[in-house]
Amino acid sequence: MADAAETSVTATALAFRGVVTTGVYCRTSCVSRPPRPENMRRFACVLEAEAAGFRPCRRCRPDNDEFARRNSDLVAEACKLIDAGDSSPSVSALAHALGISEGHFHRIFRKHMGMTPRAYIQERRAELLRDGLKPGKSITSTFYEAGYGSSARFYAVSNKALGMVPADYRAGGRRERIRFAIGQTSLGSILVASSDNGVVAILLGDDPAALLIDLQERFSRAILVGGDNDYEQIVARVVGIVEAPQVGLDLPLDLRGTAFQRRVWLALREVPPGQTVSYEELARRIGSGKRGKAVASACASNPLAVAIPCHRVTKTDGSFFRYTWGLERKGELLNREEAAARLER
Repeated sequence: MADAAETSVTATALAFRGVVTTGVYCRTSCVSRPPRPENMRRFACVLEAEAAGFRPCRRCRPDNDEFARRNSDLVAEACKLIDAGDSSPSVSALAHALGISEGHFHRIFRKHMGMTPRAYIQERRAELLRDGLKPGKSITSTFYEAGYGSSARFYAVSNKALGMVPADYRAGGRRERIRFAIGQTSLGSILVASSDNGVVAILLGDDPAALLIDLQERFSRAILVGGDNDYEQIVARVVGIVEAPQVGLDLPLDLRGTAFQRRVWLALREVPPGQTVSYEELARRIGSGKRGKAVASACASNPLAVAIPCHRVTKTDGSFFRYTWGLERKGELLNREEAAARLER
C-alpha cells in the first residue's frame, strides 16, 4: 500500500508545471511547448502555483476546470459524430456542428486525442476497411461503405491504412513480410518485429520460443523473416528503453487496432515517465463515454510493450489490475521510471 500511495503522490505532484522564464503555469497536458528542465517548476495544485507568483496559461486555462470539462465534452461529441456517420464529415463541418471555430476545434481535439481530427477520421475509415474487407465481399462495395467517393481516392490511401494492398488484406495478410529478432533484457526475453511501416510488435516473456509462437499467431499469413545485423540495432534500441523506460522510443510504430484502441494507445504515449493514470481518468482524457473497463481491454490488446506504456495505467486506488507481460515486470518498469524522475527533480 505504501508503494501505491507513493505512486499516487508522484502523479499528483506533476499535475501542473510552471515556467520560470515566462512566469506562466500550465497543466502538464498543455499543448504548449514544454520548457527546459532547468526552467520548470512543478506544483501539486493551482493555489500552490499562484502562491509562487505564476499566472495561468491562456491556452489550457489550468485555473478553470469548467473550461477543461467543456472542451472534453466537445471532443467526445465530435467523436460520436464521426463514429455514427455513414460518410466522413469535414473538419469545418464538425466545428460548425459544435458551434466553435475550426482552429479551436483542431487544437482541443489534438490535445485530447493525440491526433488531428483529420487523422482520426482516416483511422475510422481504416477501421471500416478492416471490418469490411472480408472474404466473399467485393472491394468496391467496401470502399463505398467506408466513405470513399471514388476508387482512385481509395487506392491512394488504402495501402497506408491497411499496411498492405486491399486484396492481400482480404486474404488474411498474405505475402506481408515481417522482420523480427529476439533479444535478452534484465526483465526476460524480448521479441521485436517490424513491417515496412514501422515496429508492429514488442513482446516480453520468459521463453523465447513462446514469444515466436505468439508472433506467428498474430501474423499467421505473413512471411516471417529473421532480422539481419542492421535489424539487431533496432532491437538493441528497444532493449534500451526496457532498461531505462524514461528514455522513450523514437522509432516509427505501425499501430494496428480499432479507432478506439488507437485513441487509448496514443493517449498512453502522452503519460510522462514516472507518472501513472487510472483507467477511468484515461477514458476521460480521450473524451470517451466508455468506462474504464473498455480502456482496460484496449490496454490488454496493446502489442507494443513499453513503446505504448500501458504499464503506467493503474486502478483508481493506485493498485495494479493486470499487465499482459506480467505484474512483476509492470512494477519494475514503474520503479525504474519513478527512480529516474526523482533524480531529475
